[in-house]
Amino acid sequence: MRTTGTWDPTAYARYGGERTRPFLDLLARIGAEDPHLVVDLGCGSGMSTLLLAKRWPQARIIGVDSSASMLEAAREADTDGAVEWVEADLRAWDPATVGAPVDVIVTNAALQWVPGHLGLLDRWVAALAPDGWLALQVPGNFHAPSHALMGQVAQTHPRAVELEDALDLLGVAEPATYLRTLSRLGCEVDAWETTYQHVLEAGEGEHPVLTWVRSTGLRPVLDLLTEDEELEAFLTPYEAALHTAYPILDGTAVFGFRRIFAVARRLPSPPAG
Repeated sequence: MRTTGTWDPTAYARYGGERTRPFLDLLARIGAEDPHLVVDLGCGSGMSTLLLAKRWPQARIIGVDSSASMLEAAREADTDGAVEWVEADLRAWDPATVGAPVDVIVTNAALQWVPGHLGLLDRWVAALAPDGWLALQVPGNFHAPSHALMGQVAQTHPRAVELEDALDLLGVAEPATYLRTLSRLGCEVDAWETTYQHVLEAGEGEHPVLTWVRSTGLRPVLDLLTEDEELEAFLTPYEAALHTAYPILDGTAVFGFRRIFAVARRLPSPPAG
């Protein structure tokens, strides 16, 4: 699910290893052994979706995303045609369109772009087969310097009101909220958080944390500030602040990144009577 502007698959893949690691940790906690139908909501460029196809090669795999450019990259990467790629907004996606109960629903680093996404979980859980699995991962670092500094710099920009509204799009819940919400929907839930310490190499160009957020959290800013001068009025002080928050030592910057996870198994309904 991507709700802002045009996404750049090449830029997003620049830190592919670091971005894939949380997905692998999420995937390791899904206990489905032989699912028939697996859906990846917010599949993006398909890097993670193809890992689902590799784990469950006999399953029908569906990847859903609203970005045409990301889906184009996904189809190009899917040389074996292992996945059905569907362009749809996650808020409007109807599980009934797949024609069968879903054994596994995965959504990885996508729900932060979906305001009110807690209200979608009941529909998705209802679409699961008994003993089906729903697994989600979202970034939980919106109070970290990388993101907090965006808001601080936005306040000093000539288009401050518009920037603050754009940046307000992003949001997630805490692990306990996902746990309680999914438990109330009749699931057995495991929820946790992990802060990864990514070591990013600094080249001769911009600060590596700026390079990272260009393809994700900074997208609302880049989509709004289309004129070079107004964009530089934001990026120059923002990058200077990043150098203070994430100093480059011995050619690298350490980028702490908190992630929130929840894995839910839908419990069988008790027998009637």
